[in-house]
Amino acid sequence: MLLKNKKILITGGAGFIGSNLCEYLLQNNKVTCLDNLITGKKENINHLKSNTNFKFIEGDITNFEHCDIACIDIDIILHQAALGSVPRSIDNPIRTNEININEIKKMKDMISKYSPSCIGETGLDFFRNLSTYEEQIYAFEEQIKLAIEFNKPLYLHQRDSHEDFIKIISQYKNSLPKCVVHCFTGTQSELDDYLDLDFYIGLTGWICDERRNVELRQSIKNIPLNKLMIETDCPYLIPRNLENKPKNNRNEPSFLPHIAEEISSLMDIELNKFAEATYTNSIDFFS
Repeated sequence: MLLKNKKILITGGAGFIGSNLCEYLLQNNKVTCLDNLITGKKENINHLKSNTNFKFIEGDITNFEHCDIACIDIDIILHQAALGSVPRSIDNPIRTNEININEIKKMKDMISKYSPSCIGETGLDFFRNLSTYEEQIYAFEEQIKLAIEFNKPLYLHQRDSHEDFIKIISQYKNSLPKCVVHCFTGTQSELDDYLDLDFYIGLTGWICDERRNVELRQSIKNIPLNKLMIETDCPYLIPRNLENKPKNNRNEPSFLPHIAEEISSLMDIELNKFAEATYTNSIDFFS
């Protein structure tokens, strides 16, 4: 294996698409892990410390000054972290209602200096509306422009906002880099819109709840295998049909095989073929 005996820096929390790769490396290689204290939460870091023998460099990946220190004597940097803002949670490192010309300039400087693997998570969220409509539209468009300028993939979030979301991003369709719609739970019509734009589709353990997503469980057969990725969105969206759930009901990357088995069964694809394809898609997208 090419990665054997390499020291690998995995940045970011455990909830990002591509964490199947992260989990694989944790199990098979010597890994140095810089964990994200914001998205990972303290309890996740303590859990990892107590269950692995890997060295941890604690720090907040959103404080990019840590990167210069952490990356010393590292053979491979695997960027699970991305740079961006989405109006989803109150503890986002860069809140959408704080995005202005100066913040965009800071983001541009950080992208130039650290070259993250993608821009995001960014998009529109009209479910909680923690930022105004105008603030969300502005932040979303500016980050699309950054992704185009630096040719970085876009890691996208959309909740209760499909019409505005597709209207905005379609304006840039001829210039867009690779894009993935994270945690897709939408309709066949929405899926068609994303596939028409050649987007990747990210599916989570939400697919494992047959009561809430009858349409999605049927329509995923229409997702080309080379456009599909799986994720956990942990610590949320633990698979409903998972046996032996943790007492705190926290979702983890170790449950990805369960999600893969569920989706491959629904798509009538052999599990190993499915796992290999989604693994390859994650590598291709973030490389």
